[in-house]
Amino acid sequence: MISLLQEHFHDVEVGEAPDAKSGFEAVTRENWDLAIVDISMPGRNGLELIQELKLEKPALPVLVVSSHAEKDYAHRALKLGASGYISKQSAADVLVTAVQRVLSGRRYISHDLAEQLAGAVAGDSAGTSHETLSNRELQVLRLIANGKSIKEISFELALSAKTIATYRSRIAEKMGLSSNVELTRYAMRHNLVD
Repeated sequence: MISLLQEHFHDVEVGEAPDAKSGFEAVTRENWDLAIVDISMPGRNGLELIQELKLEKPALPVLVVSSHAEKDYAHRALKLGASGYISKQSAADVLVTAVQRVLSGRRYISHDLAEQLAGAVAGDSAGTSHETLSNRELQVLRLIANGKSIKEISFELALSAKTIATYRSRIAEKMGLSSNVELTRYAMRHNLVD
């Protein structure tokens, strides 16, 4: 991706960060024109990073480039202030177009996502159970589906085990699923696992 950006944007300076914490620090330390964020990151997830970046630098455009399907995360990312969302599987010209559009102050979404959003506004789509979850609940669901215990999730998210257990209970209630096996099956069916 870096070489592609350097090829199409000749004076580009690129910085990389291995996790959300380092990414946030780099963005606040430097004066970047654009932040490109993934949803799956070590530590805090990309949705949390978007939220923090928009609080710290509201004018900074954020483009999400993720392996997760648009239908699962794009709407959440856009609501948090992202300027665009593209899949890592997109063609190279899509990335270039998205970056150009976002740098010009506009938003970028695919035609498929535009249709989904229009359908949701018109009331055409029924939606899925995980759409009712908060961003943190969705993160906990994904970690459960990836086989993590409450204690492991607690450590990874720096929250108490009791808090994680509460999130797990809310997730089960909202989705009408009682066991971790059912939650995992649901997450696998909807491509929410890594």
